[in-house]
Amino acid sequence: MAAYEKLQSMLDAAMKQAGEESSMLLGQSMTVAASDVLNTDRKSYLGDEDNPIYVVGVESREAYPGRFYLLFSLGDTIVMSSILLGIPGPRIQEKRRLSIQEPDDVDAFGEIANQIIGSFNSVFQPNLPEKVHLKLLPPQKYVPGTDELSDEAPFPDGEYMMYRAPLEIEGHEMSMLDIMVPHPLANLFDPQPEQPAEEVAEEAAEEAPEDEAVADSILVLGDDESRHELVLGLAGTGLNLIDAPLGADLPGLFSQGEVKIAFITLKHTTDRDLAICKRVVPMVDRKGGAVVLCAPEWTRSSVLKALKAGVKGVLMPPFDPQELNSKVGEILHTP
Repeated sequence: MAAYEKLQSMLDAAMKQAGEESSMLLGQSMTVAASDVLNTDRKSYLGDEDNPIYVVGVESREAYPGRFYLLFSLGDTIVMSSILLGIPGPRIQEKRRLSIQEPDDVDAFGEIANQIIGSFNSVFQPNLPEKVHLKLLPPQKYVPGTDELSDEAPFPDGEYMMYRAPLEIEGHEMSMLDIMVPHPLANLFDPQPEQPAEEVAEEAAEEAPEDEAVADSILVLGDDESRHELVLGLAGTGLNLIDAPLGADLPGLFSQGEVKIAFITLKHTTDRDLAICKRVVPMVDRKGGAVVLCAPEWTRSSVLKALKAGVKGVLMPPFDPQELNSKVGEILHTP
């Protein structure tokens, strides 16, 4: 996967600034953490998405023509617009839970989106060698199973660089912000050096599968401190440990070893968070392995949803190394 380090740096800086400026607009702290990046396409992305999303299109003009897209969960946009409108906390939670988006919410989030695009312009314009101007497009709501796909809605079919950043507002359960940049536009913003054909051939030869046995491995995925705690606790198992953020390229990770167990750490257990099971469970199942989910809190409903998604167990931090080793042994020796 191409690096696009400059583009990721600009996006992270733009979202950090957008968080700071939106905090002043909302009168409440909003933060956007640094992003992870992976390749995806519309079919794969929407195939993993069960919850309504809100798509904010951005048109790039001047020397960098093209469009990219900011994808929020609809629930997150309802929280932000409701805060701006001064709606009490309990009502905000009810609106989020029931996906109630009223005309005032649309207008309020439009104001927030304008603030965000202003932050993007203030970061992109001085950091690109040629002239650029970013313009907000009308946001679109997409409800899986209800809204039909078209060539352009909710965003065009094709391949994208996806920058996934955690969105946080104190006192509210928030999800990820996904920034989808088509490859041609990513190359305009951050041109990648062409690789000589000889080097491509050499790399392909090095990556070719060998006859030697692949090491049995444990995959640890997460975006919080629990992930590092798990890695330390699992060090005594003797298995190869593959440690990566939630947004990492899964096929690339699975090529690093024979994944027998995947531990996934989540900050929350909403349907959107549990959607990662759709991607990981089938890949682990093919190897005869098991997936274990870890989160600070579990409800009976979330546990049942996790088990229905094919997860073999759930854990809560703090993690005891002896308990982790016992869990690994139990899974490995289950027929």
